[in-house]
Amino acid sequence: MTDSRAFTPIPATPEALLDEGGHVDGEHLVLGTPYGGPWPDGAEAMVIAAGCFWGVEKLLWNAPGVWTTLPGYAGGVTRWPSYREVCGARTGHTESVLAVFDPAVTDFAALLRLILENHDPTQGDRQGNDIGPQYRSAVFPLNEDQARITAETLEAYGPKLAAAGFGPITTEVTPLSQTPTGRFWVAEPFHRGYLEANPMGYCPVHATGVTCG
Repeated sequence: MTDSRAFTPIPATPEALLDEGGHVDGEHLVLGTPYGGPWPDGAEAMVIAAGCFWGVEKLLWNAPGVWTTLPGYAGGVTRWPSYREVCGARTGHTESVLAVFDPAVTDFAALLRLILENHDPTQGDRQGNDIGPQYRSAVFPLNEDQARITAETLEAYGPKLAAAGFGPITTEVTPLSQTPTGRFWVAEPFHRGYLEANPMGYCPVHATGVTCG
């Protein structure tokens, strides 16, 4: 049984979760929703990593029910990390995305499956030619339900990947509140909606072709 005290409750506004209360200005380039909230009543959030965050963010903003997305960094020791520092592979952070979603339209399990099926969760500290711990696959549950769903999903997915010739799943699963900083750190504004602003931008797909369902 997972100890629920390990988790930070899902906040009503991003300020309660992000950057030690730092405000996030501006509106989402695709969805038109405010990055800094307030979030809609009943909205839920997730933090996930699956390689370069430009492509992960696009997958999530295109998913039905997602209200806003933010690229950032999680899992490491450095507070207020910069992109350059994270790319130097010395912060311990991985490129991550925060997604806020409407649970009446979608849920954590569906979005988790979407991301798992669109990257290779067996590659360790890399995704394709993107090499380093900043590109590792990771889920940072925000509550006990998310931790349980993640564990159950990965347990069921592993044998399917193995049957298709892939190695063991290497996805890190650490409650966000148990990471060294306990925070999701918002990336520089340049990265927000990057593939909308730069349609020909770098966006490799490393899907295995193996479904979770």
